[in-house]
Amino acid sequence: MLKIVRSFFILLLLAAGPLRAADTETPPEHALKDLVRRERELFDEAEKNRNSPEFDQDNFKSQLQQLADAYETLLSQNPDFTAAHVAYGQMLWKIDMRKEAVAQLIRANQLDQDIPLVKNLLGDYLAEQGRPIEALPYFLAAVKLAPKEPLYHYNLGRLLFEAREDFLRTGSWSRPALDHAMLEAFRNATALAPDRLDFASRYAAAFYDLQTPDWDAALAAWRALEPKVKPGFDLQLVQLQEATVLLKQNKPADARSLLDTVTDPKLAGQKEKLVAQLPPTAEK
Repeated sequence: MLKIVRSFFILLLLAAGPLRAADTETPPEHALKDLVRRERELFDEAEKNRNSPEFDQDNFKSQLQQLADAYETLLSQNPDFTAAHVAYGQMLWKIDMRKEAVAQLIRANQLDQDIPLVKNLLGDYLAEQGRPIEALPYFLAAVKLAPKEPLYHYNLGRLLFEAREDFLRTGSWSRPALDHAMLEAFRNATALAPDRLDFASRYAAAFYDLQTPDWDAALAAWRALEPKVKPGFDLQLVQLQEATVLLKQNKPADARSLLDTVTDPKLAGQKEKLVAQLPPTAEK
């Protein structure tokens, strides 16, 4: 259901406890740092050359297997090394070996209950498996442990929206309470990451998703986004959203004025659908 939208190489494994400086680190910590470095270099190189005819897919897979073997060896010798479980789980997650990744993350969670990254990934896995009720406590824990991390708020908001009916069926949520929690999650994500346009646009659209849509707030949110987007396609996409809201507010003349500014051919289909909603008097 949810997709993590963040690089895996910001060394968030350190959330499991900062590794010591080189002059005091233990051999397992030194080995883990080396593995993470090798992994980062391997994926960076693959990302840079993936579309090149010279990219050797078989060599990439071979190096991945070598890394996996090295992680397995490290963990066989240090089964309670939490940071290594986190790092290995992240690597497996990145190559879509979800079940294997989750096994590592569950072990890390057993060893340390206070790693927000682990909570978020476990919540994401459960959401992908269609188990949103079980996912919710993990997302809530991630937000509580790292309240300034915008991604965790964003993922919480998406879960509450996408699995709305599941939560309502439990009887533990009312629709107003669910709407409020969803909106607050998107609001927090946007406030914490004001440069993330995807977060800001989802927050603006969230006002449509309320039981009683708040069109005034939606319009204000889209207008606040205008100065942050690039002129051309991105700006016109926002203006289409504004026109949508203006039509909902029964302001066809204002909607028409905005639609007249949308000229990008890629948006022609969306524009025509909105133009079709204009009353005849507004088309003259």
